[in-house]
This record gives sequence, structure tokens and C-alpha cells, in this order.
Amino acid sequence: MISRVPKLTDIIHFLSTSSKTCAFFHGSSEANASLALSDLDILVEKVKIGSSDDEVVESLANDPKCSRIQLTHQLFDKLLHRFKDDWKSALGVFRWAESRSGYEHPSEAYDMVLDTLGKMKQMDKMVIILREMRDNNLVTLNTVAKVMRRFAGAGQWEEAVRIFDELGTFGLEKNVESMNLLLDTLCKANRVEQAREIFLKLKPHVLPNANTFNIFIHGWCKNGRVDEANWTIEEMKGHGCHPCIISYSTIIKFHCSQSNFDMVRYVLDEMRTKGCPPNVVTYTTIMSYMAKAQKYEDALEIAEMMKSDGLKPDTLFYNSLIHVLGRAGKVREAIRIFEVEMPKSSVSPNTSTYNTMIALFCHCCQEEKASSVLERMEDSGVCKPDIQTYYPLLKSCFRTDQTDDLLSKLLDDMVKRHHLSLDLSAYTLLIHGLCRVNKCDWAYLLFEEMTGQGIVPRYKTCRLLFEEVKQKHMHDAVEKIEDFMKKM
Repeated sequence: MISRVPKLTDIIHFLSTSSKTCAFFHGSSEANASLALSDLDILVEKVKIGSSDDEVVESLANDPKCSRIQLTHQLFDKLLHRFKDDWKSALGVFRWAESRSGYEHPSEAYDMVLDTLGKMKQMDKMVIILREMRDNNLVTLNTVAKVMRRFAGAGQWEEAVRIFDELGTFGLEKNVESMNLLLDTLCKANRVEQAREIFLKLKPHVLPNANTFNIFIHGWCKNGRVDEANWTIEEMKGHGCHPCIISYSTIIKFHCSQSNFDMVRYVLDEMRTKGCPPNVVTYTTIMSYMAKAQKYEDALEIAEMMKSDGLKPDTLFYNSLIHVLGRAGKVREAIRIFEVEMPKSSVSPNTSTYNTMIALFCHCCQEEKASSVLERMEDSGVCKPDIQTYYPLLKSCFRTDQTDDLLSKLLDDMVKRHHLSLDLSAYTLLIHGLCRVNKCDWAYLLFEEMTGQGIVPRYKTCRLLFEEVKQKHMHDAVEKIEDFMKKM
């Protein structure tokens, strides 16, 4: 056990001053009201959009049907996942569940609601959950990682450091693993200089490992300071740690992001001379960035280079290759990779693979083939659609003017069949699309739903909807949207 690790909050002030640096979706439709509802659907139906967490608790607690449901950890996990982007509903069902006799939350449930609160910037409530976990001895390093990252993501990096300082109160140690979590959190929040100062403070007490230096290499590259990243490689050698594929691949990724592909090839050669040849991930990264730079032929040459090195393609490589072929206009070849080469190589598609094919077919105005790929994904029993799956399909509804039955069916499948929560991008897509096809009444319902969940729409979306409802003489909607924009 490592002792006498200094308290990092003592240097926070110094670092701070010295650094440069819808009802439609939640409830069942009338058409389905006569069908038998699952326990999950019964519970979801009682959670009204825009309700406070206390109102959600009251609604569930006072309903006889909900009271008769046998609450299991599996059922509650599905329920909480349903509201992962709606902190009020998530916290409400969490509080209701803990009030049920004979039911106790596992640590995973605490972690999930804590993460939801942090994601929605409800930091005070997140801390309350963390304290409850501490009192019940449920805090793990995974919990601490979520809390630190949510604080950093909210721009409160000092609070992330304080959580590290309090590790002992959670029954956890300040060791290289927990130190690396803090350093990684800060570097990913563009606080690499503060991370460096903290590292220098901790280094006499906590021995760094190769991962420590790789974190800094990533942090410097993320800040566009590749010279410091190269210097870190030399520093890690001085500590007896050997640069690995991760070290070099991080620097390659930086050069890729700058479209400096000559330097990429130089680093590839250096990796080979240092006895650290590139792997599938390295090649996949290069290929993906070349595609972003519209250098499709160069990207396909990289794919051939990888195969000539005798490396076996994996799912992520094939996903990138299919994307490159699609962007290069080689649709038939992309389909051949998906339909023939991947099965022949015993490489299973994942959700991203299916999503890429769905997007490809939608882009080529082949919506029926896109729908068949979705069905194939659903039938696989392995992959499940995510919110990204539906973006191109929803866009196609507006492009093909199928905003009645097909759009409603897609939304119904998303929410009720696959238990997906709409995010900011999905709401934005729908509201803009519905306004374009003169269905601003539906768009306004979605606006109310997203704001009721604490999802803040973009100003452009508010302005568009405001103009549309104004033309329709929807006076209440005009007033509410105008008030909302004044507070933005």
C-alpha cells in the first residue's frame, strides 16, 4: 500500500492561475392500448414526460399495477436504460425502486443513475448518489472514474482532483491505476498541463508505468503539441518503459488529423525499424483519416499494405473499408465485403457494420435494402440497433415524403421495441424535418418533450420552429418558444 501521497487540492489554485491554457414516445399509442403490456411497458407508461423526479416516484408508488409488479434487477436495468438520457425520470424510477420492500439496488444501478445525472450536468444530485454509495460501501474505481470524467466534462476539473484526494474515504487506494484514471480524465478534458503538474507531485510516491506516459502522449497530441509527445516517448524510456504500438499509433493519429500523411509514412517506417510494427488498429486509423481527407485511393492502398503485412482484418477494419468503398462510389465492392468477404473470413459484423450498410443504401436511395439490413441486424440475435442506426432511415422518410405511417413506425420501433432514447441530434433531425414538411404541430410536441427532459435544443432549431408556429398562429407555442429563447 502506497502511503503519504500528497493532497492534490493544495495545488489546484496554483494550477488554475498559472496554466495557459414525448408523450408520443413514452406512452403506448391508442392503437396498441388493447394489447397486453409487459411489466416494462406498464412502468414506462406511468412516467410522464416533463415530470419531476418526485412526481415520477408518486406516480409509480400510487399505481396498483406498478405495485403488483415483481421488481428484479434485470427489469430495473431495462427501465433505467430506457431513461438514460432523461435524468428526472431516471432518478424518479431509481428512488421508487429503492422504496420497494425486499429490493436493493446493486452497485451497477447506482453507477448508471450517477452517470446519467453527471451526463445531464446535475452535479449536486450526482454527488448525493456518490455519498449514498460511500455509506453503503458500493464505490468502486469504475464509479470514481465516472464521477471524475463527468466533473471534467462539466468544466469542473478541480472537483475531479478532489474526488481523487478523497479516495481513502471510499476505501480505495491512491496507486498507479487510480493516478492514471485522474491523469487520463484531465488530459481528455484538455487539461494536460494541470495533469503534468499533478504527475510531478505524485511521481515520488506513485511509480508510473507505460500507460502513464501513453496518457500524456495522447494528451499532448490532443492539444496539438506533438513535440511534447515525442519528448514523452524519450521520457518513458528513461523510466524503463518501452514505447509500444499505442505510443506510436497515437502520434500517427495526430499526423493523420493534420492530413500530414507523409509524416504518417515516416512514423510507420520508424515503428518497423524499432521492432514495433503497426497492427490492424494502426492501419484502420490511417485508412479512416485518409477517407475523411477524400484520399480514397490512398486509403485503399493502406488496406492492401495491411494485408500484405500478413495481418488478419477484424470487424473495425472491415467497417472502415466498407465506409471507404462507399465514399469512393464502389458500392458493389462494399456490398461484396459485407456479403462475401466478412463471412468467408469468419469476421462477424457488429452494430456499426450494419449501420454503415444502412447509411450506404439510404445514400443510394435504396431504402428497401436498408430496411432489409435492419431486419437482418434484428434477427442476428447478437447486434442491436442504436440511435445511429435510425438516423439515415429517418432522413429518408423526409426525403421520400413518407412522414406518416413509415416515420411513426420507425419511431415506435425505436422507443418501444428497442428501448432507445432520443438524443439531441435525433430531436433536431425530427423537428427540422417536420417543419420542412409543414408538420410543425408534431415538431412542437417533440420540442416540449425534449425540453421537458432537460435536453436543450440548438438556437437554430428554436428559431426555425418559432417561425413555423408563428405562421400557423399557434399562439401558445409562439409564446413558450420565445420565452425559452430569451433564457438561452
